Amino acid sequence: MKALVVIDYTNDFVADEGKLTCGKPGQAIEERIAAITDEFIKNEDYVVFAVDVHDENDPYHPESKLFPPHNIRNTEGRELFGKLKEVYVENMARPEKNILWIDKTRYSAFAGTDLEIKLKERNIQEVHLTGVCTDICVLHTAVDAYNKGFNIVIHEDAVQSFSQPGHEWALSHFKNTLGAEVVTKNSSLV
Repeated sequence: MKALVVIDYTNDFVADEGKLTCGKPGQAIEERIAAITDEFIKNEDYVVFAVDVHDENDPYHPESKLFPPHNIRNTEGRELFGKLKEVYVENMARPEKNILWIDKTRYSAFAGTDLEIKLKERNIQEVHLTGVCTDICVLHTAVDAYNKGFNIVIHEDAVQSFSQPGHEWALSHFKNTLGAEVVTKNSSLV
């Protein structure tokens, strides 16, 4: 069994006016990330939307010292970006329980969430990762997935960052340090 984890593909991280945007590089993966998500849903695989959430003016959150306020609860900035939002809205009416939204407050989708439990309940052993930022939230989620014994697949054409050197380094790290399979559209996995 496999699952797709879509990480932080929101207006604040992707839109031109986003509070912590990776801008054009993030926008360039919009079609691919929506297509992968749609395919996983249609195949009745498990799809998890792991979305960063912050409370306004929270002085205790460690990111408050590192980044401008972003993905604030109940704001437009926290909504899914572009076509991914359309895929999500279109499929939430499905009676199957193969779509999950997880609010996350740390870089990793596993930190402080029940993601590991949800995956293990479904006997999922392979985790596919897409989203932003490659060298922050995608990376930390991949490291946790590795440490928890999941097989990892990174969709190279569906991850991006505001730091291209960081993006490239993370892609190498996934493959060479975590043993992840890094795939593209032409791969047979999707």
